[in-house]
Formats: sequence, structure tokens, C-alpha cells
Amino acid sequence: MSACISPCDAVLAERLIQLTQAGLPLVADPWAWLGEHLGLSANATLALLQRLQDAGAIRRVAAVPNHYRLGYRHNGMTVWDVDDDRIDRLGAQVGALPFVSHCYRRPRRRGWRYNLFAMVHGRGADEIEQYRQHIRALLGRASLADDMLVSSRILKKTGLRLAAAR
Repeated sequence: MSACISPCDAVLAERLIQLTQAGLPLVADPWAWLGEHLGLSANATLALLQRLQDAGAIRRVAAVPNHYRLGYRHNGMTVWDVDDDRIDRLGAQVGALPFVSHCYRRPRRRGWRYNLFAMVHGRGADEIEQYRQHIRALLGRASLADDMLVSSRILKKTGLRLAAAR
């Protein structure tokens, strides 16, 4: 834990992680449920999460859907070689597209020219290719090259896990 949080917050944070490491509970008010288990109100639980985020102990709380169970069985990480002077503006536009689940700027590497990554999910290969065409049109001449890396298997996605006590 960060040195910027109080010892009390550190104890609560560890318990909070234990309660949520398998995901948030599927209840009407997960913050109240967590608060009940932490001995806090729902508002105090949210304030704790904010303090932990402000201290850098956690980055975010986010949904991690199982796209396959939702019917989205085709995935493609589209990769783009975008003009460095325009990537910030264009990357934000790509990331805001409704079919892009996440979008990142990454440094170029020797043998890898791409600096913008955008993940798309679809119900079929033709759908993700249409999404790629849409991104290509949005980027226009600012994109010098692109490719798409297609998922070949499901990787288990999990949140933060605490090691079991020894």
C-alpha cells in the first residue's frame, strides 16, 4: 500500500480487496453491501475508494465483461501507425467510438511501427472488419499503416488478488 494512506485505510483497503477480488457482488447497491462488510456506510466506502485512488493504491474500479457470454465471439486488437503530432486528438476520437472497448497510445519499438491500439469486439469477423474500416476512415491520412491482431483463445481476466497468508 502507498505510504500516503492512513494505517486505518490500509487495513480497510486490504479487507476491501479481499471482498472484491472476485468482482463486485451482484446486488442492487454493491457500495452498501461492501460498507456493511467493512463497518462503513455506502458513502464512506466510496470515500475510501476515492482516497485509495488519489493515493495511487488503486487505479480504477471498472466492469470486466465476458464478451463471449454476451455473444461477442470475435475480437481484434487494431493497431495503427498514427502521425505523432495528431495521435492525442485522433486517439481520443477512436477511444470514444461505441465499438472500441479500450484504446491506448504505446511507444513504437524496433520492428513494430504501431503507436495506437484499439480493441474491438463483434459477433462475427465481418463486423470487426467493418469497425476497422470505420477507424481507418476516421484516422484518414494520419494513419500510415494498420493491422489487426485477432484473438485465438480466451485469457482469464481478473482484478487485483492478494496472496494467501502463509
